[in-house]
This record gives sequence, C-alpha cells and structure tokens, in this order.
Amino acid sequence: MKTYFLDNSLSLIKRKYPEYDELKMAELKYGLEGIYLSFSKLFIIFTVSIILNIFKETLLLLLFFNILRTTGFGLHASKSWICLLTSTTLFVGGPLVAKAVTLNITLKAIIGIISIILIYMFAPADTKKRPLLNKKKRDYYKIITTINCIILVFISIFINNDMISNLIVLGILYEVIMIHPTTYKMFSLSYNNYKTYKY
Repeated sequence: MKTYFLDNSLSLIKRKYPEYDELKMAELKYGLEGIYLSFSKLFIIFTVSIILNIFKETLLLLLFFNILRTTGFGLHASKSWICLLTSTTLFVGGPLVAKAVTLNITLKAIIGIISIILIYMFAPADTKKRPLLNKKKRDYYKIITTINCIILVFISIFINNDMISNLIVLGILYEVIMIHPTTYKMFSLSYNNYKTYKY
C-alpha cells in the first residue's frame, strides 16, 4: 500500500513538474513517506481508541502533546514499527490511565513546575536527520514551547474537569520525556545534533 501511494504520488508530481531533479524527487519522497506513515499510524490509533470507547480522550491527548511537540520537537523512533507500537501504547494507554487516576492540585503544581523547568532547559530537541542549525529559531522555539507549557500547566491546575486535567499533564510529561537527554541516551540517539556542524 505504501509503495502504491508513493509511486503514484511521485509519478503525478513528476508529470506536473518535469524540471524536478533526482535530489528534489528524493526530498519529496521522504516527505510523502512521512505523511503516509503519520496517517496510517493515526488510523490504527484512532481505530483502537474507538473500539475501547476512548476516542475523544485520545484525540485530546494528541492535541495537548502536539501543542508542545510542534515547537519542542524531540526524538523519533529509529524504526516505523517501534514508532507505531510506542505511539499506540502512549495515546491509547494514556486515556485509560487518566480515567483511573486522580491527581490533587499540589501534585499537579509540582509536576507542572518541574516540567516547565525541563522544557526550558531542553526544548527544542533535534534529531540527526533534522538538526536545528539556526540559533534564532532554536531560541524562538524554546520561548514558544515554554510559554505553551506554562499555559497548559495553569489550565491543568484550574480546570474543573479531572479527565482533561490528567490528559494535559500526560501530554506535558510525554513531551518532557521526548526531549530529555536521558531518553536519547537510552535509545542510543545523538542529542543536540546542531553542535556537530561548523558555522
């Protein structure tokens, strides 16, 4: 299915833009592959969440996580199946945990403060394939991610809905884990990849 999607998409692009060289086509193939994998992964996650009757909660958890992930970035699994397994576990298992656990306001505040500090310290976190070479952009992403984290922490503390509050806390924790150097080390992935480039 993936091969069919890629071949047809690239053929269509090549017909429309015959001037594209091999390098450009390779870049497009990489992007299309990412889109395909993202949508197929989401399809599986949403299907499982619908079966378990937690679709709304899974959707919210994905939203809260991606508010930070969009500018905080973080590690990517080295293999597609690892990504699928991890994502399904986190975004289907998370809502089940959120339903079962009650966090008091003090604990939420402690988790929130620690998370804000860690987000400020380690975001944005790049990857070997996508090093963040531009310092101005890194600084911008750090500020935006930290501000978004502060907003989410305040919402999690003051919102009068335990489920949404727990999902926000989980979304924040997921991003903190994804950008932390220890997580990169655990999976033998290089951290702060931009430092290996000379300016």
